[in-house]
Amino acid sequence: MRVTLLGTGDTTGTPTVGCDCDTCEAARERGVERTRFSVHVENERTGEALLVDFSPDFRYQFLRESVPLPDAAIITHIHFDHLDGLGNVFRVLDALDVYAANETDPQTGESVAETVANDYDYLDPITVVPTTPLESVRICGFDVTLVPVDHPPLICYGLAIEDPETGAKLSLSGDTSYAVPDRSREVLAEPDLLLADAIVPAALCDAHPIGGRHENDDGVPRTFGTKHMTREGALALADELNATRTRLVHLAHFYPEAEAFEEPLALDGETYTL
Repeated sequence: MRVTLLGTGDTTGTPTVGCDCDTCEAARERGVERTRFSVHVENERTGEALLVDFSPDFRYQFLRESVPLPDAAIITHIHFDHLDGLGNVFRVLDALDVYAANETDPQTGESVAETVANDYDYLDPITVVPTTPLESVRICGFDVTLVPVDHPPLICYGLAIEDPETGAKLSLSGDTSYAVPDRSREVLAEPDLLLADAIVPAALCDAHPIGGRHENDDGVPRTFGTKHMTREGALALADELNATRTRLVHLAHFYPEAEAFEEPLALDGETYTL
């Protein structure tokens, strides 16, 4: 299993357009970036590739990393930074199965699968495959399980991707607060690599209109507002899942420049062989 981090940033990416903050300036000087979230997972046994989420930066990411085009894809939720790159398959792919959860979202009245099918009905190459969360499905030779997480107001899912031949396991937290359900944690547990949402350090929770949530015993918030984990929350989740290795993703440019490029914060282009 070869994992390429195509996009490790949040909804605006780093550097952010029009921003001259210290972190964005440092990213430009270093020649590094965090585009919108997307992960490429290649099955080197079968020669197939699986894409997790369609970043708006799809075209640029695939050209930059020279990874194979996907044979199948998964969409975790319908926020634009995870979905709007889907239109890039037009005239690029002849056929693509797109897996998405079949649970109805009370907020939209549709499942993720239904929203994708309705919004991209003009894309003849795609076939949307409604998928039941917490039930494993074989995709590109991997056993893939969607797991519910906590990303209000919309439903959202994390993922466990396992190679049935080698036992290698990749877990993705999805966009989530620290309140990942216990059953989902069980599925995500014991990964060789965990990609965990960590939008900002906990110290920045004071700048959020509603502050932080899910404090630890020392009062450190593990959730920023309601939607995303703090760095400290993501690392706590990694410890609880007993992850062999953790990379923090979905990172905002609000990290102070002195911390923005420290371990274990990920950058675009990182690759891992599991």
